[in-house]
Amino acid sequence: MESATIRKRLRIALTLIFFVLCVEVAGGIIAHSLALLSDAAHMLTDVFALSLSLMALTIAAQPSTRTKTFGYHRLEILAALANGVLLLLMALGILWAAYRRFTDPLEVDSLIVIAVATVGLATNLGVLYFLKDPVHNTHNHDLNLKAVFYHVIGDSLASVAVILGAVAMWWTQWYALDSIIAALVALVLIWGAQAIIRDAFHILLEGVPKGISIQEVEKELTSIPAVKGIHELHVWCICSNIYALSAHALVNDQKVNQMETILEEIETLLKNKFNITHSTVQFESNPCPAAGVACDIQH
Repeated sequence: MESATIRKRLRIALTLIFFVLCVEVAGGIIAHSLALLSDAAHMLTDVFALSLSLMALTIAAQPSTRTKTFGYHRLEILAALANGVLLLLMALGILWAAYRRFTDPLEVDSLIVIAVATVGLATNLGVLYFLKDPVHNTHNHDLNLKAVFYHVIGDSLASVAVILGAVAMWWTQWYALDSIIAALVALVLIWGAQAIIRDAFHILLEGVPKGISIQEVEKELTSIPAVKGIHELHVWCICSNIYALSAHALVNDQKVNQMETILEEIETLLKNKFNITHSTVQFESNPCPAAGVACDIQH
């Protein structure tokens, strides 16, 4: 599926979710439902996630510059970090409000909550339909889109919980249940926020991408017959779905055109097995006795 088509679907999904977010905020205020407002906060995370995906796809299409050779991909991570911090503060605010509301519950208009949450659930299901094809048909940005896909699934489940809670309140008039549901959704938000913050810091600190083992990369590279050894191996993330690698490879003394063949084999292996699309490999014909000691190098 073409990137332009994916972006169009993401924009439609973003518009739908933002509309329901506004409806849920209004409905939560009118119905005095903290649970509905917490579900709106959960939807806000979907808005951020979809916005980040759109930004990543748009940035990926932009060429790098002389001063920013990797382009602006790190903006995605900075936005994710801001998203995580905001989400954490919002969840803590909901928890505090839920505690205060639990001790002195307000009467909740359950029918409004049911109606609004049902609209939210229907919208989420529609968004899942729009995202289904891009998730299953893209390869360059599949991790990013899959994260959004499961974000929306989580919000759908939260909407179901709000609906069931509203039905229970309508039946029993036990309005403290609204605070309990809001607190549960807030705990889910806190879990999601800490994961976003942790992952953003991991990328900013140039940590090894999730799902990749340095030992496994070294093992696969040394399985290439021409490669006798690997050291000074570094693997890091440029953004959430673009990985980079640098390494020194020990090979026999060979001609330049033979080196090009080995390099092509290395790059193919890295891309197919580890989704590493940016790599810098320095060839050496003699092993380095220690870091910083000069070696015979073939370029």
